[in-house]
Amino acid sequence: MKVSRDRIRNFCIIAHIDHGKSTLADRFIELGKVIEIRNMVDQVLDDMDIERERGITIKSHAISIPYTCRNGETYILNLVDTPGHVDFTYEVSRAISACEGALLLIDATQGVEAQTLSNMYLALEHDLEIVPVINKIDLPAADPVSVRHQIEHDLGLDPEIAVEVSAKTGAGVEHLLEELVRLIPPPPDGADATQALIFDSHYDSYRGVIIHVRVVSGTFKSGDRILLMNVGAEYGVEETGIFGMSLVPKEELSAGEVGYLIAGIKTVSDIRVGDTITNAYAPCSRPLPGFREIKPVVFSSVYPIDSNDYEELHGALGKLKLNDASLIYERDSSVALGFGFRCGFLGLLHLEVVQERIEREYGLSIVLTSPSVKYKIRLTSGKEMMIDNPVDYPDPSIIDQVEEPYIRASIITPAEYIGSIMNLCLEKRGNQKNMTYLDEKRVELVYELPLADVIFDFYDRLKSVSRGYASFDYEVDEYRPTDLVRLEVLINGNVVDALTTLVYRQNAPFRARAVCKSLRDEIPRQQFKIPIQGAIGSQIIARETVPALRKDVTAKCYGGDITRKRKLLEKQKEGKKRMKMVGNVEIPQSAFLSVLRTDTEKK
Repeated sequence: MKVSRDRIRNFCIIAHIDHGKSTLADRFIELGKVIEIRNMVDQVLDDMDIERERGITIKSHAISIPYTCRNGETYILNLVDTPGHVDFTYEVSRAISACEGALLLIDATQGVEAQTLSNMYLALEHDLEIVPVINKIDLPAADPVSVRHQIEHDLGLDPEIAVEVSAKTGAGVEHLLEELVRLIPPPPDGADATQALIFDSHYDSYRGVIIHVRVVSGTFKSGDRILLMNVGAEYGVEETGIFGMSLVPKEELSAGEVGYLIAGIKTVSDIRVGDTITNAYAPCSRPLPGFREIKPVVFSSVYPIDSNDYEELHGALGKLKLNDASLIYERDSSVALGFGFRCGFLGLLHLEVVQERIEREYGLSIVLTSPSVKYKIRLTSGKEMMIDNPVDYPDPSIIDQVEEPYIRASIITPAEYIGSIMNLCLEKRGNQKNMTYLDEKRVELVYELPLADVIFDFYDRLKSVSRGYASFDYEVDEYRPTDLVRLEVLINGNVVDALTTLVYRQNAPFRARAVCKSLRDEIPRQQFKIPIQGAIGSQIIARETVPALRKDVTAKCYGGDITRKRKLLEKQKEGKKRMKMVGNVEIPQSAFLSVLRTDTEKK
């Protein structure tokens, strides 16, 4: 069905985590009759098992919804459902680039939260038309009047255009679609040359890379020769189409439409999110503005448990990067774990999601090293270096200064939890910069915090001390001097490089004791004692011992002189000593995972 450009609306749903984005998308899909009611499930766009299990959106999902307005005219609504967690902000920024408008969803019981503000500013940067939506009005604790005040006071938006809905019951959703068509503008006229922006992609084992595009100008159809401007590669278009519940082929994609292209692309590295596609025979003069380069903040090495799976892991990471442009990786190796990859992530949740996707989607068993951040080191020679791998940490005698990244964190919380949150931030070496009462019940706290202390358990503990009511958003701020040490773990006197971490000096004893204790519980007993030590250089700061499996060598002695027993015990002792010198301790995968989950701070 050919639809004129002024009947197209490209929009996304943005909000803080758990404000009902996916549920609202479900109601839109029902009203557009994209899927039969009997096949309808909750979070219908969230197609990954991990998304359904955790109840969160990880990937942005596009779908085209036909909608007939009350005046009888039919519009095509291209919806992009986005994640809400701070770790997936890059997904949101890419979705926004494919749209002219955004529905800013606000929970009627919780009001404006940290990520609500952050996502609104992202939308404003792209000059999107923002329509505020107050969701969950069916709940007994809903207070839409207060939320309208927050929309005006905190966001600076017009509260009069805010639409009240219940995504769960469907109340007000049809009125929202009418307002959406009225308030969000159609796609603008593009340039004369044919061009489209790649905002996402995924890999199909039969058809190659499927590119998700927003067509800015011109048309794309089967048989066209296209040029990927970033890499200079040319391909022939095999199929074009739009997103329904599955891929829906269409004769051509024209200006303003959001859809997909299949061009038999098997070389995964040719596709880069943010690249411009143009006609190879009549290319545009310059590429479209892409996305700002995303910088990972958490680093960890990924190794296959079976060394024969190395190439499969390499292929899996390449295909994951197609679908998750914020993931970066490079080759790495470890004495303890063999060959693997050093990966960069946007946060600890992002790391967990990538780990689960590799294990589930590609059937690989992997182990990850403890997460680290990127440090800036100035040597006594004047040379500066950036390191994220503890193994690369230079000798302390040649280090002049070490700097670590700080974040500027914005925490919005009900007033009664201020004390607990301040204590948590102080424990994490936080420095309070601002405290603003948004109204008589809500407070915004602004803290400067070292990223290394935040990545482990800060978010979980914040939710715990605030009973789930505090919201958290951050941006990486600057590097500041710190007192850093390399904490090594020795098992049976040998350094295990995969367990080496960089920690703040005052936290090192707590961290070392926690790691040694975790390993003691996980490493199986041998015929000899296994010492587990935490060390800074040559100084041992923590120790645990895995006791030996002992055989009762005196059991056959029924009497006689005590020297007979002593002689047998001494002989056993000598044998244990020799065994310890040549004994090789196998470290199970569970031991590495237990260290990964070990808290950095003394509770």
